[in-house]
Amino acid sequence: MGRGPSIEHRKNAEDAKRAKVFTKFIREITMAARAGGGDPAGNPRLRVAIDKALGANMTKDTVERAVKRGAGELGADQMEEIRYEGYGPGGVAIMVDCMTDNPTRTVADVRHAFGKHGGNLGTSGSVAFQFAETGEIIFDIRGQPALEEKILEAALDAGADDVQTADGFTDVLTTPANFATVKGKLEAAGLKPIEADVVMRPANRIAVEGDNAEQLRRLLEKLEELDDVQDVHHNADLPVPA
Repeated sequence: MGRGPSIEHRKNAEDAKRAKVFTKFIREITMAARAGGGDPAGNPRLRVAIDKALGANMTKDTVERAVKRGAGELGADQMEEIRYEGYGPGGVAIMVDCMTDNPTRTVADVRHAFGKHGGNLGTSGSVAFQFAETGEIIFDIRGQPALEEKILEAALDAGADDVQTADGFTDVLTTPANFATVKGKLEAAGLKPIEADVVMRPANRIAVEGDNAEQLRRLLEKLEELDDVQDVHHNADLPVPA
């Protein structure tokens, strides 16, 4: 009998987390449709957003409503995209992408998180130059020496920009516009990535250890928890938690 409440609490927490993830997907689909139109065939950003949402088991009806809302078919949408930039512990560059209907509230929340966890919110453009928008498709090749060559050949045939291998993982890099096409061709070749997304990829990473690493983790977690935050990008090379 004593296990009931804890199981219910865990389920409620999982449901809440799932709802938050779905909210982010809906916002991204809506903004992508608003920016580039409601046809995913001609809107790479929208195509990626829809694929991610469907991959997380969002219903097609929910996806279609978000597309229509963004395309203006269901009335005006008041959300706007805002990017905040700053530095965290150890001099780590951080970008926080938000979607909000209340920028005053959002910037206050983001500034508070930075200030409480050893960071500083900077001005627009203060760290963005250290990142490039890149399609990233990651494969785990540990214990599979022949897989790297297969990925390399398939990726180049698919039109990827670069292929990098380190520590048992192979990263296939593309332009944002080519990401969905390259990913589809790799999957059609029987290659299943462990992660695939269009990300803000840092030019270089900064090693962070000790107290700075712990404080930075707390800052990143707090930013991720904020309701208006869509994505958090950074250039830290963090040690794997024990």
